[in-house]
Amino acid sequence: MQKITPFLWFNDNAEEAMNFYTSVFKDSKIVDVRRWGKGAPGPEGSVMTGTFEIEGQQFYVLNGGPLFKFTEAISLFVNCSTQEEVDFLWEKLTEKGEPSRCGWLKDQFGLSWQIVPQVLGKLMGDKDPEKVQRVVQAMMKMGKLDGPTLQAAADNK
Repeated sequence: MQKITPFLWFNDNAEEAMNFYTSVFKDSKIVDVRRWGKGAPGPEGSVMTGTFEIEGQQFYVLNGGPLFKFTEAISLFVNCSTQEEVDFLWEKLTEKGEPSRCGWLKDQFGLSWQIVPQVLGKLMGDKDPEKVQRVVQAMMKMGKLDGPTLQAAADNK
C-alpha cells in the first residue's frame, strides 16, 4: 500500500466514478469495493468505499453524501507523453464535464484535472526568458494544450 493516497469524496456516485476513470485510463483497475450492509447509513448494497488505480497511483473513494464538493484547489495533473494522449484524455474527461483554460478541466463529477503535454515542462524550464514568455502567452490562449503549437511559440514560428 502506498504511503499517501488521494481520498475522493463523492455524494453517491463513487462506483460510477471508479468505472468511468478505469475505462478512460489504459493502465487502470478497480482494486477493492466495500458495500453498505443492512441497517447501514447508506442504501444496502451500494458502495460505501472503494479503491482504484491509475498508472500505479491508488485513489480511495467514499460515498459520503452531499456535504463536500470538489474545488479547483486540488487537481489531478496528468503528464502526457504525446499530443494524441492529450487529445484522447481531454475528449473523454470533458465529454460530460467542463473545459477550462491552460489545460485545466472539470470532469462530469466535478473533479479538476490538468492534461499537460510533457513538452510544456521542458519549454517552461528553458533558460531563455523570452522563449518562456512566448510559451506562456501561447498557453494562456488555449483551453486544451497543444504541444506542437507551444513548441512553435518557443521557436518563434
